Amino acid sequence: MREQKNSIREILRRKKDAMIPADRLFKSHRICRHLMDLIGNGETVMVFTSKEKEVNTEPLIHTLFTRGNPVVVPIIVKEDVSLRLSYLRDFSALVPSTFGVPEPIGSEIPAAAADIDTIILPMLGFDRMGGRIGYGAGYYDRFLSKNRELRKIGVAFACQEVGSLPVDENDIPMDYIITEDGIVYPDGE
Repeated sequence: MREQKNSIREILRRKKDAMIPADRLFKSHRICRHLMDLIGNGETVMVFTSKEKEVNTEPLIHTLFTRGNPVVVPIIVKEDVSLRLSYLRDFSALVPSTFGVPEPIGSEIPAAAADIDTIILPMLGFDRMGGRIGYGAGYYDRFLSKNRELRKIGVAFACQEVGSLPVDENDIPMDYIITEDGIVYPDGE
């Protein structure tokens, strides 16, 4: 299954990398609008801070700040393949860190998983059964296995959809999957 997943990852990386930056930003704004329809006032949201070719989460984080939603971001801990959590109150706290991911290193405001209502996850690919494939390191899968009660929303561009993903017991399905076209899971709404 590992080889099958790695093959799918390579295909999906090429699709995502082929996107024009302006299209990526336009579609990211659309994804943000769809996401905000699902997030309630006052809800604490954990959201990844995006790298260049991912769904850009900056518009989402700005909108959450404006609405007064507490924002939590993950910090990658390579030593034990885990995520440490920090509240984010200002973009100036973010600096490129592990894997080039912007993180509030040196400006951390510790947060606990119990504080979070919803988690917004990056996806390299997805299917319409709630399946998500990440980049392969398992940081989010490990975090979700310990925090199953969180509402899980995966975001990706429509071009990252595959017919069916190979899944194993470590793969945790999403509650919602959103692309620029709207909610595509559950039920392709």
